[in-house]
Amino acid sequence: MAAAHVIRNVVFDVGGVLVHLRYRPFIEYLSEAGIDLSDLPSWLARVDLAAHERGEMTGEELLARIGALARRPLDPRDLERRWLDMFERADEMIDLATGLMDEYRVYLLSNVGELHWRHLDARYGFDSLGHGVITSFRVGVMKPSPEIYREAERRFGLEPAATVFIDDLQPNVAGAVSRGWSTVLHRDHARTRRQLEALGVRVPAPRREE
Repeated sequence: MAAAHVIRNVVFDVGGVLVHLRYRPFIEYLSEAGIDLSDLPSWLARVDLAAHERGEMTGEELLARIGALARRPLDPRDLERRWLDMFERADEMIDLATGLMDEYRVYLLSNVGELHWRHLDARYGFDSLGHGVITSFRVGVMKPSPEIYREAERRFGLEPAATVFIDDLQPNVAGAVSRGWSTVLHRDHARTRRQLEALGVRVPAPRREE
């Protein structure tokens, strides 16, 4: 269905959209060290990943909490390397984001901690991709809280009706909808292209074979 308003701003999530997330090797590494991950949401709450991604805890502090739960000593450098080594560049989606910059304002909006973000920026240059970036650890609030979408509107001058947000998690999409943004629930590159086109976005031709 065509959009009721002309889209001028395209906002991308990062993890699960611009990079693929490969958690399994890290989870297996921790499990082999005797950490019980049978209830992953409870474990994430125990180490307080959310506090880290709100900028209330450094990456070093987070990894120290994780390491303290192991039944055998973990090499801190190896733990950090494995923590960072869970991303794979989503080439088609990054090409889409950069291709849209010719006609649209393109922004990134990510729930992320400083350790992962430093790694992602060093590897992929995300801090300078598009026309602006908001990361949860810098602003102290996370999706799907309305405050992070309001901060994006304030900082970048976004008109909600002229903005589309692409994220792989339904709660984050719902948070953007509550602010009056159009949204795309990302599942794969081809589907996201089709949904953008349905919103009236002029999507550039893909640079690589589908």
